Amino acid sequence: MQCVKWLFVCILLLVVMIVSGCDTKNGERLRYPMTAKVDTVDNYFGVQVPDPYRWLEDDHSEATREWVDAQNKVTQHYLSSFPYRTKISQRLTEVWNYPRMGVPFHKAGMRFYSRNNGLQNQNVWFVEKQGVIKELIDPNKLSSEGTTALTQLSVSSDGRYVAYAVSHGGSDWNEIFVKEIETGKQLDDHLLWVKFSDIAWRGNGFYYSRYPEPVHGQALTGENLNCRLYYHRLGTAQAADELVFEDADAPARGFFAQTTHNEQYLVVSVSESTSGNGVYWKDLMSSDALMIRAINKFDSDFIFVGHAEGRLMFLTNYQAPRYRLVAIDPKQCQEADWTEIISQHPVDVMRDVSYVGGRLVARYEHDACSRVDVYALNGELLFPVQLPGPGTVEGFVGEPDDAHPFFSFSSFTHPAVICQYNLQENQSAIFYQTSLDFPFDQYETRQVFYKSADGTTIPMFLVHQKGLVPNGTHPVWLYGYGGFNISLTPWFDVKRLLWLENGGILAVPNLRGGGEYGEKWHQSGTLLQKQNVFDDYIAAAEYLISNDYTSAGRIVAQGGSNGGLLVAAVANQRPDLFGAMIPQVGVLDMLRYHKFTIGRYWAVDYGISEDSEEMFTYLMSYSPIHNVCSGVAYPPILVTTANHDDRVVPAHSFKYVATLQANYIGSNPILIRVDVNAGHGAGKPVAKTIDEWTDIYSFVFKAFNIQPCYK
Repeated sequence: MQCVKWLFVCILLLVVMIVSGCDTKNGERLRYPMTAKVDTVDNYFGVQVPDPYRWLEDDHSEATREWVDAQNKVTQHYLSSFPYRTKISQRLTEVWNYPRMGVPFHKAGMRFYSRNNGLQNQNVWFVEKQGVIKELIDPNKLSSEGTTALTQLSVSSDGRYVAYAVSHGGSDWNEIFVKEIETGKQLDDHLLWVKFSDIAWRGNGFYYSRYPEPVHGQALTGENLNCRLYYHRLGTAQAADELVFEDADAPARGFFAQTTHNEQYLVVSVSESTSGNGVYWKDLMSSDALMIRAINKFDSDFIFVGHAEGRLMFLTNYQAPRYRLVAIDPKQCQEADWTEIISQHPVDVMRDVSYVGGRLVARYEHDACSRVDVYALNGELLFPVQLPGPGTVEGFVGEPDDAHPFFSFSSFTHPAVICQYNLQENQSAIFYQTSLDFPFDQYETRQVFYKSADGTTIPMFLVHQKGLVPNGTHPVWLYGYGGFNISLTPWFDVKRLLWLENGGILAVPNLRGGGEYGEKWHQSGTLLQKQNVFDDYIAAAEYLISNDYTSAGRIVAQGGSNGGLLVAAVANQRPDLFGAMIPQVGVLDMLRYHKFTIGRYWAVDYGISEDSEEMFTYLMSYSPIHNVCSGVAYPPILVTTANHDDRVVPAHSFKYVATLQANYIGSNPILIRVDVNAGHGAGKPVAKTIDEWTDIYSFVFKAFNIQPCYK
């Protein structure tokens, strides 16, 4: 690597100068802030790779802040010229303003659930005991702008306390607090630097994991190393917490602790990536018990389900790419002693199992739609759970003796309905029906199947008005992800209603890299096969065009995080297919993503540029920042990110936009929207989400010359 000086003063002066720009198709003159270049070059296996915008990785520098402010001004100026922007904001606010409830759960004779009256920035949590309902935690009272979000809630076994975690401004960093449930009294307990941790109660305290306090100025970008597992006793300072577990020889590993319902066993998941984990456990009833390394197979998932009949149960894809349920005697944990309770299904993927009411409730995915079966503890299939139709099921959270758990069902045009399920009678009763003033009966969802470039069959959901006639003119919103074993099942998203009511088609392909068909499907979109994901997405666009749903230039490409990578990569490979592209909080520098916060965990899907020349060459072939070319007719592009995103740091988006603006010479806008006091997306306040999607819809409608149907 070539060492360079940062020339801070020069960068600061140059970044605010307006020297580059383009004339848009309607005659507007866009003047982008000039982005200074530095002479930074990295050497990968003898290949010199310039990184001229490396200075934008410093999110605390005055130069970067000046650059962000200048870019936001250009973006807002451009969007403010759209005459229907106010109407879009009003319509989003109108459809968002409906009461809704989260899936309840029972604990210690009480019922807990969250609600939102419509436009509250954060959901409010309530507790119900013997018919009396009272507010438990209202995150809206924790910050004036609603940017403090509740990320986790855990009730003690005796029902006396609730420990809860909050994040500020969208960051992944959490703080843990504790309240007395009966009195509402806030205790003095306050735990810092918590990230990707559970809250696992035992007696008068709980287990949690944390990282060392970051170096000043690096909390949102520095690499997260040396995770440790602690036990916190109520009423004591965090400095007095007992260190329970660490792995000094593997500082990149993280720990996630759970306790069994009877608090006999501590079960610790040890991970070093987003796929695969080891498992340790400890008998808490034995004073001299040691932490036992029970499973050390980091290439497979072992998800703790529960403790029954003296055995610990795990959902695993070890020797079962569509998952199976196994039971392990904690005193005889050799693989030969494992017992298979539920075998791998021949077709469907077992995505989740709950041990509740003395039974096992297994949620499967069949062609990317949920179905649910109920089993006895010995693995005998008892009956399926009847569902309203194709959609997504969540819930079935409860205690081993809770025979009436709750679950929710939703789909693209079916807002969530919450049901209480009778495990003995196999009957569901509606507990809460979401009511929203929208003509859902005028829309339909279809599932089609198309061929990708290598002949693989890919499913795709299409949502549109009933009676739609394919004529090649309909605008299409193509949403994709394709990674990390994550499935895109039919889910309700209120912001999509604006697209549908303005005559648009929503298309959601289930790309390889996801989890819709098991681990083989996931792996076929990772590492040296990542191009399959882009090919699947491109093939979806080509299918929509060849079947006359739309035409080239009438498709919006949108995706977030790994989906942001997808959109940006496809922008380089097939820009001719799209009329607008919205890469959100994307992973866009594939050579350096692993150097920030928790990015190294993604190497199981992406690979690491320094690991081998083959991997470097492959990553370099699609890395969005490194494949922007001058002379390419890019469609309008709006990149979105946030200044507190410590999952995918905003430097990815900064450097990508700077590269595009420096190379693209056409008339289409290349813009970035940087949200302030926001993060990767989870816990974003309703008001900020409405503002963001007002801008996104304004950008797309302007690009497509759509006049929305609002007076």
